[in-house]
Amino acid sequence: MFRLAAGAGGLALLTAVTIGAFTVTVAAIEDARTHTSITAPDPAAGQSTPSPEAVTDIPADILVLYRQAASDCPGLDWTILAGIGKVETDHGRSRLPGVTDGENTSGAAGPMQFLQATFDSVTARHQLPAAGASPPSRYNPSDAIHAAAYYLCDSGAPGDLYRALYTYNHADWYVQQVLDQAARYRATPARGSGDCRTIQAVNPAVVQVISFACAQLGQPYVWGGNGPEASGGWDCSGLTKAAYATVGIDLPRTTYDQVHASPRISANDIEPGDLLFFGTAEDVHHVGLYLGDGKMIHAPDFGIPVRIDNSRRDDFYAATRPTSAIPPSMGNNSRGT
Repeated sequence: MFRLAAGAGGLALLTAVTIGAFTVTVAAIEDARTHTSITAPDPAAGQSTPSPEAVTDIPADILVLYRQAASDCPGLDWTILAGIGKVETDHGRSRLPGVTDGENTSGAAGPMQFLQATFDSVTARHQLPAAGASPPSRYNPSDAIHAAAYYLCDSGAPGDLYRALYTYNHADWYVQQVLDQAARYRATPARGSGDCRTIQAVNPAVVQVISFACAQLGQPYVWGGNGPEASGGWDCSGLTKAAYATVGIDLPRTTYDQVHASPRISANDIEPGDLLFFGTAEDVHHVGLYLGDGKMIHAPDFGIPVRIDNSRRDDFYAATRPTSAIPPSMGNNSRGT
């Protein structure tokens, strides 16, 4: 139905750290035992990582709602909902009529600008989460954002996203504006430097994971090793498990189990912090932590200490991203200057 938008629209070191498009200097990386654990949100809640612009511009509670509501429409990226929210009402901050009360001249209301009839048709077809109002209200951010996700899905998203957005508001300029804004809210994957002196990542949690692993350079390889204090050294999966434990992610202990514990990533989309697995489906025998530039840090084998090596190997099997559900604003224990 045609609507008009209300708004227009344990190691001390000195190292450079890049988060998204920004580079900061980390004066010290705290001992892993002092790091605050991170509770990851629902892994199904949106696919892309928020860009620095998204974290700065979108209120934290609204960002959570966008990411959660995306799972109402499998395959829909949360940034599309955020793009609508920005274009329509600046995420509910607009003071124009029909945002927090009343209606605009077209009868639309609430942070996602629903006509009452359209909103009622969505809530008649879909049960909204209990976190919203009772009965559901188009002024309630939770109700409005979840309803928008369902409405887009009913209108063809994510398969025909242009048609779904055009159904939301019958204007080509509107569709393009939402898509452009959504693109700005998605973080550009960091290519990575391939070393421990300049750590590049789109997520501070990834910086923390890599920093811990880098602190283990030179430690001996020990079969079944859980670190120098517990075992005198590391094996490959012991190192990756401990690195992710610093940000509150509890990976399984063995390589074979770790490969099944996190979302798979295409070999063309590997970013710093991803886990690289080697072997076959029947015998996943090695794992390393990707640093970027075709390099990984890992505990290689007997007699070879933790070190950085080329990640391009003939026996590459799969890549996973344990931090895929963590927003970039979480887990930042570094001090930028």
